[in-house]
Amino acid sequence: MNPDGNSNGESDATPTTIPAAVMQSVARRGAVEAVVDGEVRVTYAELGDRVIEATRAMMAAGITRGDRVAIWAPNGLGWIVAALGAHCAGAALVPINTRWKGAEAAYVLSAAKVSLLFTTVGFLGTDTVAMLDDDPTELSDLRSIILLDGSAEPRGPASGSDDGEGIDTPCGSWQQFLAAGESVTAEAAWERLRSVEPTDASDTLFTSGTTGRPKGVVMTHAQTVAQFTEWCDFAGLLPDDRYLIVNPFFHMFGYKAGWLASLLRGATIVPVPVFDVPAVLDLVQTERITMLPGAPTIYRSILDHPGRDDYDLSTLRVAVTGAADIPVALIEQMRAELPFTSILTGYGLTEAGTVTGSRPDDDATTIATTAGRAMRELEVIIADPEGTDSAELERGTTGELLVRGYSVMQRYLDDPDATAAAIDEHGFLHTGDLASMDERGYVRIIGRLKDMIIVGGFNVYPAEVENVLLTHPAIGQVAVIGVPDDRMGEVGMAWIVPATGQTPEADEIIAWSRERMANYKVPRRVATIDALPINAAGKIVKEELRALAAGTSQET
Repeated sequence: MNPDGNSNGESDATPTTIPAAVMQSVARRGAVEAVVDGEVRVTYAELGDRVIEATRAMMAAGITRGDRVAIWAPNGLGWIVAALGAHCAGAALVPINTRWKGAEAAYVLSAAKVSLLFTTVGFLGTDTVAMLDDDPTELSDLRSIILLDGSAEPRGPASGSDDGEGIDTPCGSWQQFLAAGESVTAEAAWERLRSVEPTDASDTLFTSGTTGRPKGVVMTHAQTVAQFTEWCDFAGLLPDDRYLIVNPFFHMFGYKAGWLASLLRGATIVPVPVFDVPAVLDLVQTERITMLPGAPTIYRSILDHPGRDDYDLSTLRVAVTGAADIPVALIEQMRAELPFTSILTGYGLTEAGTVTGSRPDDDATTIATTAGRAMRELEVIIADPEGTDSAELERGTTGELLVRGYSVMQRYLDDPDATAAAIDEHGFLHTGDLASMDERGYVRIIGRLKDMIIVGGFNVYPAEVENVLLTHPAIGQVAVIGVPDDRMGEVGMAWIVPATGQTPEADEIIAWSRERMANYKVPRRVATIDALPINAAGKIVKEELRALAAGTSQET
């Protein structure tokens, strides 16, 4: 196999695209295990062969530079190979949340004009093909659905129903997909790989905003490689590390700071599709895991597991967390009872990657109560949320966190207005997060201008949940807030004003919601109220609802 993955023909040059960077590791680390997925063990050389095979199949399927390819599947080797095959064929990747329902996935597939969808049937009891077939969204750009290895058969053929509703897209197996690729030579695949430019879009990750409609964040290859090479340095990821990835691949943490970072360094990836404490502890012991990043709930679950001492966890070296408020006691207990030599936290967002991070020698209080300081070559400031001049506020003052630098997204997909609202004329990305910065430059995240809720590490946007709830016939008005939860950090709570003549029942609303949105988005508590509190501008005052939820009165 040709080991040269760089467009300039020099295998030892600094790569600036994902295909070039990965193939450089393939050339340098050929005999090293790249992925251990259950019983399947794949070396870097074998991974390179699989990626070229997938690239040929992508080309045979008509994928060209600039197309978009989606993956709606759990963590696994197939996800990685399909993603890299898409990248090498010049397509931008569109990851889809495995917890989403049909309507949620269909919106993204339609908005991104996705050409190919790779998925599995049977994960967590779901039939993704059937969910799409049941949704009325028109997917005219979707040419084919490919079922990755290990998938069950879909409920029925993905060919639409007799009445003309549903999707009209052929569905085939991964092996059929690869077989079609035999019509394309390996040399043609390498030529396509080398034609990918640093300025080409590498992916479009969808994130929700205050309107409730997901927005596609466009990043380039050069940005992505630079960002997560820097992340490797921040985390201390080494070539000989063995990285157990519990963070889902559809999220930046599992995709870019997960398997891609591992491939950039030449480390070994051990993917986990569903977090199960005994299974994870067994993998740490048997696979000699050194890297175990995740949400704080991951470490809390490990510490609380009664059989933890029955496993040899001595190889664990690095923990990286964030995305939720962290008790100081958790960091102290991790240091006292787990073998990690480095415990890091950080702050990031889809629109800019990892923005701030702690340092290995920081004390437990700093790790738990701050998000660290700016990453290299990024400018982070705290500014007046109502201001327009991006002027930095005095240290210690609460304001909106702004970031400027190479990692800021190119744009929101097909949404120039939202892009202009997010990135100002000075190049600062307005994150929508309230924060303060101390004299050391360490950032503390205080709140969220957009009222985002973080449920067990997953971002939940109240406006999106509210939009779904308002389609229930018994609901007249609704406001969703976050409330504390011992296990998940926080969960959603819906305050409902009943529709005229209706008496909504909490259990029924929750059950109805579970059928229409991902489980982590479903409000865990539902309460009725005669009228939502509003201010003089007619906006809902969610602080009053939070006070009511806490059983306290809001002073005026």
